Amino acid sequence: MDQLALLLLLLLGAVVMVPVGERLSLPPPVLMTLIGVGLALVPWVPNVRVPPELILPLVLPPLLYAAVQRTSWRQFAANKRAIFLLAVALVFVTTAAVAALAHAIVPGLPLAGAVVLGALVAPPDPVAATAVAGRLGLPRRMVSILEGEGLFNDVTAIVLYHVALAAAVSGSFSLPAALGTLALSAVVAVAVGLGLGWATARLMGRLEDPTLQIGLTLLVPFAAYVLAEEFHGSGVLAVLTTALFLTEHAMDADDVLGRLAGRTFWEVVDTLVTGVAFGLIGLELHNVFGTVSGRWGELLGTGAAVVGVVVGVRLLWLLPAAWLARRLHRRRDYDEDIPMSWRETVIMWWSGMRGVASVALALAIPFTVDGGDAFPARDEILFIAFSVVLATLVIQGLTLPWLVRRLRVSPDAKAEQAFERELAERVLRATRRRLKEIQEEEEDLPDELLEQVARRAYDLGVRIYPDILEEDRREGHEKRVARLKRLQRVNGELLSAARHEVLSARSEPGADPEIADRVLHQLDMRSLRGAPPPEQS
Repeated sequence: MDQLALLLLLLLGAVVMVPVGERLSLPPPVLMTLIGVGLALVPWVPNVRVPPELILPLVLPPLLYAAVQRTSWRQFAANKRAIFLLAVALVFVTTAAVAALAHAIVPGLPLAGAVVLGALVAPPDPVAATAVAGRLGLPRRMVSILEGEGLFNDVTAIVLYHVALAAAVSGSFSLPAALGTLALSAVVAVAVGLGLGWATARLMGRLEDPTLQIGLTLLVPFAAYVLAEEFHGSGVLAVLTTALFLTEHAMDADDVLGRLAGRTFWEVVDTLVTGVAFGLIGLELHNVFGTVSGRWGELLGTGAAVVGVVVGVRLLWLLPAAWLARRLHRRRDYDEDIPMSWRETVIMWWSGMRGVASVALALAIPFTVDGGDAFPARDEILFIAFSVVLATLVIQGLTLPWLVRRLRVSPDAKAEQAFERELAERVLRATRRRLKEIQEEEEDLPDELLEQVARRAYDLGVRIYPDILEEDRREGHEKRVARLKRLQRVNGELLSAARHEVLSARSEPGADPEIADRVLHQLDMRSLRGAPPPEQS
């Protein structure tokens, strides 16, 4: 089996593991990691040869961009305190704790190398955390915190990693220079992200074809990462800034087809890249563990100790941090997402799985330092890093669904229903306001047409939240909905017959496939416009 065949096998696994994970109630990233581990044990499967310096630029930009599509800048701004405690402060605390332990128990590991190890295992993986949490029916506020932590902690950890790596390679360290590097990296990344986001938004306004717009969004995260790195900024922060800017400023409310196609496209990209990335984690075991033959007992003990520190520090940090956040929330009534009970805090603790970023940073450690000597304890660092990733991904990922059920953590149904009702009421007000403006602009509208349009405008809000109806009007609305569904079903059958006939004509001798595809596109668009509303649960 060659490298291309192995890549295709991982892509296939990424697609298949989604329904398998849903059936088994297990997260697909964990399943893909186990598949990679299994493939690494097969003799005829080749060793993976991906240049370490390409893993982060190829994997992180699309995954981060896809994750940002599910959130907004307002959400980050509202949760800035929780994000700071988890994504910045906790990363520094975890790095310091791991570095102190590793420097003490790993022979020949200097302090700078220990900090490198601490920085690369400190950040929980944003993809793994949100992929797992999003499928477990957790309260939205918890998923928001995990998303914010996952997106920002990579920024902190990667910058800290580069500072420590430079010190380990050069043999010298300057605190003022390190702080200057941190500040410069952040400023450059934000500037690149905002500039590229503004330029992309302007360009997307001129590209009316959804295909071209989606193609542009595929290039943007890679461009943001590479540009920021070229100017010595944080590529991860640049991607994050660009994606947040575009989420806020490049969304056209009337671009229905572009929004639907774009969302589908990025879901496909997210699924495939996530599957390949976590499959590679398992496959890299063959290379990493092969370098420590004969020292299994010693390194397994060291790896277990570091895993214990990583997991324990997160719990010891989260318990007081969540308590403090709740006290401040009650005292000052901040509008932010926080864990509201000790059960939710425990779930957040057990959701701190490591993943793609940790593996990529570990593999990117150079083989030599500036003087030509071997990088101190590089094999040990890689073994420990992979031990942390595997232990947190597999053990925590497989047991998190059980823990959620055991602690009875469930979505906040009342808050979700209240927000749905608010949206339904706002939709009603907006449609009525616009209808009134149309009446004033066009005075000769027939009364029958006005009544029909007003009823449809009212139905828009009712479809979002049916309970907004008064009891005496609910029965009449349900009858209208039933009639509408029957009409849409019959209309769908007619359109289906038309599509089958066009496809049959397309395969006949002498048929022009381009004309047939154009007619089929018109029928598809008509089907899309006439699709029934989603069923209310």
